[in-house]
Amino acid sequence: MTGPLGILGPGVLGLSAAQAAAERGLAVRLLGRDAAHAAAGVAKVNRRWDRAVATGRMAPAAAAEAAASLVSAAFGPEALEGLSALLEALPEDPAPKAHVLADAAHWGDPNLLLLSGTSSLPISDLARRAELEGRLVGFHLFVPVPRMALVEMAVPPGTSAAWVARARALGVALGKRVVQVRDQPGFAASRMALAQGLEAMRLLEAGVASAEDLDALMTLGYGHPVGPLELSDRVASCSRRRWQAARREPAPAKASSPGTSRGGAADGSQSRHLRRGRNPRDLCRISDRKGAVAGLGRPRRPGSGKLGHLEDLPFLTRLPEEQAWPPFPAPIAALT
Repeated sequence: MTGPLGILGPGVLGLSAAQAAAERGLAVRLLGRDAAHAAAGVAKVNRRWDRAVATGRMAPAAAAEAAASLVSAAFGPEALEGLSALLEALPEDPAPKAHVLADAAHWGDPNLLLLSGTSSLPISDLARRAELEGRLVGFHLFVPVPRMALVEMAVPPGTSAAWVARARALGVALGKRVVQVRDQPGFAASRMALAQGLEAMRLLEAGVASAEDLDALMTLGYGHPVGPLELSDRVASCSRRRWQAARREPAPAKASSPGTSRGGAADGSQSRHLRRGRNPRDLCRISDRKGAVAGLGRPRRPGSGKLGHLEDLPFLTRLPEEQAWPPFPAPIAALT
């Protein structure tokens, strides 16, 4: 890369990606809705490095070098000057994502590599909304980015090979194995995880075993770092149901969504909230009502702590469009 990597959205994904990129020696510009929003994100990453130094997990010189590589700015034309690539890391709602990507294309250099960090939304749909067909590439990083060794790159048909090659080179620069998949709702990783999560919900619904035991079968039996039900809690079961609906393909009877028996919600939301005696629809309500702007108003849902604070993933939440991201001067009248 000849210029800095811009990361738009100082939420969980944006901060984790900024931390990983700076630690790899890349110049990083973290962008927020205004200067204070972006600066607060940089301060959070600096505190992570301070803790890493205090606990002996990072050398002081390495932390200082990484901190010097990370700067902040308010999203706008000036913030895009000199960038080689921009990674959009906003909440999982296509309208604000497409809006800011269109702005970036309008304001930025024609050679600016545009990437979306979505884990599930079809890149072709975002590209169509933002009038970026043939240019936009999906760049699904897994949180926590510094520790996860892979990036899933979703490429719609007709995307320029030059953009794909540059996205792949960025993944390599981040120290990740780059797995290229064909663009579709949920890409590949989320669809595989969806299948396992829904099957675990069906087993729970049928009374085959408790939620804790079903998760233990996968963590202790198969060596997975987290069980399918807990993972469904962390990415929000309602988000997974939306991914499944977005596939627009009939599911066979054996693969139908979990129903409403045993207290399950019609949308399949269950697991931790169900076994605590809560209405399983609460998970979707919690996930939908907060996290409007990446990094702010995170859902305060209790988690097991197996993976730290990963149970809060505001970049997977969804709110009404008017609350999701403050308006910017738009180069196009409206995005539908």
